[in-house]
Order: sequence, then structure tokens, then C-alpha cells
Amino acid sequence: MREFHYKIDYNKLLSSDIVSLVSLIHEFRGKQTLFIEANPNALAQLLEIAKIQSTEASNMIEGIATTKERLKQLVREKTMPKTRSEKEIAGYRDVLSTIHESYDYIPPKPSMILQLHRDLYKFTGKTIGGNYKNSDNVIAETHSDGSEIIRFQPVSAWETPQAMQLLCGEYDAAISNSELDPLLLIPMFILDFLCIHPFNDGNGRMSRLLTLLLLYRAGYIVGKYISIEKIISDSKDTYYEVLQESSYEWHDEKNDYQPFVRYMLGVIVAAYRDFTSRVELLTNKTYNKTGRVKEIIRNHIGPITKATIVELCPDISVATVEKTLNDLKNEGLISKVSGGRYAKYIWNPDKE
Repeated sequence: MREFHYKIDYNKLLSSDIVSLVSLIHEFRGKQTLFIEANPNALAQLLEIAKIQSTEASNMIEGIATTKERLKQLVREKTMPKTRSEKEIAGYRDVLSTIHESYDYIPPKPSMILQLHRDLYKFTGKTIGGNYKNSDNVIAETHSDGSEIIRFQPVSAWETPQAMQLLCGEYDAAISNSELDPLLLIPMFILDFLCIHPFNDGNGRMSRLLTLLLLYRAGYIVGKYISIEKIISDSKDTYYEVLQESSYEWHDEKNDYQPFVRYMLGVIVAAYRDFTSRVELLTNKTYNKTGRVKEIIRNHIGPITKATIVELCPDISVATVEKTLNDLKNEGLISKVSGGRYAKYIWNPDKE
């Protein structure tokens, strides 16, 4: 049975680049409280956007999807799930809400993790919800020709309950040590959870929900307002690469946590940067609604869609966004780089 030694492995993570990322996140966390206290109305708008994006992105990674309109209705609890995918989406929505509202009362213990997994499947009628896997599983990669290769062999089914008990016990001991920064312990825990792969299904989604839970309990609540799941989804290839790097020789306790920890810290930094820019834009009294749309396009790297602009400015109507896009295009300040339903626009810096 694999054992966990977080204090020893923690010291191996203290490279200059990782320490710099941790310091940067500490700075962002200091500003976080000021933003939240000063801008409750703006944050309420960001909270709804993040819920929708998180639910969509985390399920999309696993190939679970529905239409955009149905997704919004499900997250807002305006409809009942119809398909198998929608039932799993609704389960994710409810677990996400539970974590948002009650994270202080959900310690990362096996019993609590099993309850969250149970709720993930509560609409499906599946008996796997809330139970550890009953047969050995593998993490496989499917090639375009249909062939499969095994990327990782997780812990066996009979060893899983003990492995989860050891994992949660080691994390609890480490997080109680004030000398160990939660920002390094959290991704270590998540990597080990994924290597155990304790469930027949839902391991990826549970890992992302647990990431939010542990970050919130440590005081890093940016995931409430900026979808960390979406950032992971947008960098999915890198996510799988670092996961494979850090799981190599895991069973022999020789794996290197650094690639996965470094990646997750980068995700958190990206979330805080997005959070800061969005709040500043929403609360900046210098710009009217048209000016805010203009600044979003100007500061966006690469082409941007109308849908993205609408998501970033939930208080601005679609009609206002469309009129602003048309006016900016006529003035030559932006160019339309693709057409159709998913048209994209890009800023023309030489026309300013």
C-alpha cells in the first residue's frame, strides 16, 4: 500500500518559480477581501457567470454536455433534467452549490467525500453514487484509430477505502502544520486522489470540486467568481500532460509532484488576474456601457466573440453589445475575423 509523506514531499517543491507563484497568489488573496467587501453587487453577477461556466466546463471535459440554453436553465434551477447528461450536470450543480455555501462545514474526510459523490449522481438513479469502485479500473487514452493504451493503473478496488483513509489523514495532519502552505498541499492531495481513482465514475469531476472545496477552506475563494474549471478545460492538453508526468512511479512513492503543482498554481494565478480585471472593469465609473465593451475588446488577447463579451458584462444587454460592435467596426477600430453565429472580433491598434 502506497503511503503519503507530505512534509517530506513539500520540501521538494520549494523551487524558485513555485515559491514565486505562491507569493503572487498571497498578494492576490490580500486584495481579494477588499474587492469582496467593496463590490458586492458586481460580485453577484460574476458568481452566476462562474457557476454556469464551472458546471459546463467540468462536465464538458468528461464529454457530458447539453445545449447552452438548457445548461443555463439547469444551473438556474428553472427546469428539470431530461437526459442522462443533464442529470449528471444537475448533480454537479448541486454539489457545487453545497461547496459554495457550506465549505467551512465540509472537512475533506472519506465520509464527506462519499456524500458529495452520492449527490453528484442523485438525479441519475445510479447505485455507484456514494460508493467506492467495486472493480479495478484503469486510466486509458483512446487513439483516433480506436486503439487504447493504459496511461495509469490506479489503486485496486480492495485497497481503495484504506488508501482514501490514509490520504485524508495525511492531508489533515499536514494542513494543521502552520509551516506548510495549503497552496502546495492542495494540488498534492488532488494528484493523489486522482491516482487512487476511488470511484467507478466521476473521479475527474470530483477532483475539481474537491479543489474548490480545499481552496475555499484555505481562504482562496476566487473560484466562486472565476471558473477554475473553465481555465482547466481551456488548457486540457497541458492538464493531462502534467498529470501524467506527476503520476509516473507514483506507486513506488518516487513521483514528482512539481509539474502538477506548478500547473495548478498557474491556474489559480490566471483566475485571480481575471478576477481583478473583471471587478475593476465592472466598478470603473469612468466608462459607460459602450466604453466597457470597447475596453474589453482592446485588452483582450486575440479574437473575442460577442458571447464572451456578454458573459463578461452581464448587466449590458445583447442589443447594446451588438450596436457597440457595429459602431466600432464602422469606425475601423475592430475587425471581424470570422462570420456566422460565432463571429469573432479583434482590436486594430493601428487605428487608434
